[in-house]
Amino acid sequence: MTEINVLLLNEKNKVHFIGIGGISMSGLAEILLHRNCQVSGSDMKSTPITEHLEREGAKIFIGHSAENITDCDFVVYTAAIKADNPEMVRAKELGIPCIERAAFLGAIMKCYPKAVAVSGTHGKTTTTSMLSYCMIKGETDPTITVGGELDLIGGNLRIGSSDYFLAEACEYCQSFLKFFPYISVITNIEEDHLDFYTGIDHIIDTFHQFALITPKDGAIVAYAGDANIQKALQGVDREIITYGAPGADWTAENTTFNRLGHASFQVYHKGEFYAEVSLSVPGMHNVLNALASIAVSTRLAIRKEAILEGLADFRGTKRRFEYKGEVNGASIIDDYAHHPTEIKATLDALAMTEHNEVWCVFQPHTYTRTHAFLNDFAEALTGDYHVIITDIYAAREKDTGLVSAKDLAAKIPNALYMKDFSEIESFLKEQVSAGDIVMTIGAGNVVEIGEHLAD
Repeated sequence: MTEINVLLLNEKNKVHFIGIGGISMSGLAEILLHRNCQVSGSDMKSTPITEHLEREGAKIFIGHSAENITDCDFVVYTAAIKADNPEMVRAKELGIPCIERAAFLGAIMKCYPKAVAVSGTHGKTTTTSMLSYCMIKGETDPTITVGGELDLIGGNLRIGSSDYFLAEACEYCQSFLKFFPYISVITNIEEDHLDFYTGIDHIIDTFHQFALITPKDGAIVAYAGDANIQKALQGVDREIITYGAPGADWTAENTTFNRLGHASFQVYHKGEFYAEVSLSVPGMHNVLNALASIAVSTRLAIRKEAILEGLADFRGTKRRFEYKGEVNGASIIDDYAHHPTEIKATLDALAMTEHNEVWCVFQPHTYTRTHAFLNDFAEALTGDYHVIITDIYAAREKDTGLVSAKDLAAKIPNALYMKDFSEIESFLKEQVSAGDIVMTIGAGNVVEIGEHLAD
């Protein structure tokens, strides 16, 4: 850590990022660019993110090659980069220190006394985004890194000049155990990432370790209605602020929804009325995200008026129940949901809106997740809507024949399997009509279907 902290203070250092186009990696690269470090990086293809970094002064290489490693002091890499990556191999040959992305982000976080890390199986990005609005409205001038694109900050990163730092904290490969938060948020704990974790007990233990990272003068903000969170917090000697369930510190009462599925509710703090809140995003899950945001913001001494203004102004993050346009008068909505619980929350939110027929296109994400939750996915997608299943998005995995999209489609009554996006788009153009909703769901590239239809 000492070497990394020196790096953050030394404008002469040269840092190379393997996979610089990723949401988190690009944010770290931009923080260093603003510290006047010399930044280079590689990725498999040019994207708006890499083009932006190039305009900011980074040297970008398309493709991974040993030749990309020339004159640098540190190499930063993600958990997805394997040891045989030619740039990793070359860096080690040259004796250049290689630092995993999460450890690098943790070192940056350590420089901010008021750092907030938002963790949980679901809801991290939205809760981090909501908090961004509250903290900015509260004039805390935070540095923010979020796992999605947020209009308020013009992307996934905001660079502030205060002691406040807000970061989304992913549990994959135990990455968040390298962080140093002043306030830790745990939205929920469920089985996921079973290509790394051995099961729910392993996941609960990891969140327990995460809670213990919180300093004695800090706080943990946790959803009170999750039995796994309760297990993870056993024996944790820290201030624990709860929300979202009867008896919690922060609760929502008298919740109602308008025709868009947006909630209005009364917030109570330890049984006493706090405020009336109206959201501009749909679903009961966003009521919980709002309560978490209120709990954190209040602990940071942000004014109530700023918190309420921030929540009212928040209209979502890209790829989280995002309106994409229309086709034949039908609304097109895209959502990043890739876990059965997330899909259920998304479709429950959709059910609260006014519509005719729903056409749901789901792209499973990774073979291990699809195999582990095959029946749960089928249950979440079974309902009063038309379902189309397309091929599994492999992401970091290889197809071993363990499971297929056809296996999932066979478990859902009347579901269709369609391999080609063009086939799905043609089918929907023929079937949907005004008042319908086309919903694309998944963490892969299924969003392209809605974008093509909208165009």
